[in-house]
Amino acid sequence: MNTTPRDLVGYGASPPEAHWPGGKRVALQFVINYEEGAENNVLNGDKGSEAFLSEMVGAASHPDRAMAMESLYEYGSRAGFWRLHRLFAQRGLPVTVFGVAKALEANPEAVAAMRAADWEIASHGLRWIDYQNVPEEVERAHIAEAIALHETVTGTRPLGWYQGRTSPNTARLVAEEGGFVYDADSYADDVPYWDDKHGRAQLVVPYTLDVNDMKIVAYNGFTEGEQFFRHMRDTYDQLVEEGGRMMSVGLHARIAGKPGRARWIGRFLDHVAQSGDAWIARRIDIARHWQTTHPYAGETT
Repeated sequence: MNTTPRDLVGYGASPPEAHWPGGKRVALQFVINYEEGAENNVLNGDKGSEAFLSEMVGAASHPDRAMAMESLYEYGSRAGFWRLHRLFAQRGLPVTVFGVAKALEANPEAVAAMRAADWEIASHGLRWIDYQNVPEEVERAHIAEAIALHETVTGTRPLGWYQGRTSPNTARLVAEEGGFVYDADSYADDVPYWDDKHGRAQLVVPYTLDVNDMKIVAYNGFTEGEQFFRHMRDTYDQLVEEGGRMMSVGLHARIAGKPGRARWIGRFLDHVAQSGDAWIARRIDIARHWQTTHPYAGETT
């Protein structure tokens, strides 16, 4: 008898037919993570500076302002975001933004550009910090504050959630909040699935950490843009061959927004366009499609 709370089986050998619109082979989804200004910083009351996901791989956190780290993050909001915005907007391609509420609040011009392009703005939490050891009541309060601030800044409440640096309580707190169409805090599958472990059927639309530009600023990652392009291309071609799968591409304005890297993302977009096999969609559109095509059929526990 399996007593673990984990689901190690999933769909098994027979994933459901996705029936993507237009008979497309793959649902392709691009995420731009917007975090700049909400990272760890003593100006925000944190104990130290940010040490994660920047050009300074392996940087230490300092109990004071780290000016180099701050400027690396500022590149994302000042320049990198706009380069990625042009890349997708000029092609008329849909994007989902994982927007940290405090970061969105700090750049109304960027938010206006997201809205004008009809991009989905999902919630990336209140702050871009690690919630692993944050007390449950604090994280619950942060989720509520993130939703309220998100609605104030963007004009609508978020329907998608991705904390990123989660705690053991995050999935339950999101399900209990009850207003999210999907939760993206999972890397467990190539298609959406329903999770009813927390008393409410919550649709999970998995994300990715391998087809993600974070691998460019990791010890075990890509050293330049062409490697990232090849991995995106090979992932896409494999999923086209299999059919019925979803592919996520994770980008960050301060990473993929650098000139040389953005150029290779453009090459991948051209490769996808030439294939004609992808339904390029916002994450909320994929979630709505799955709700309709594969509605929850079980019982909550």
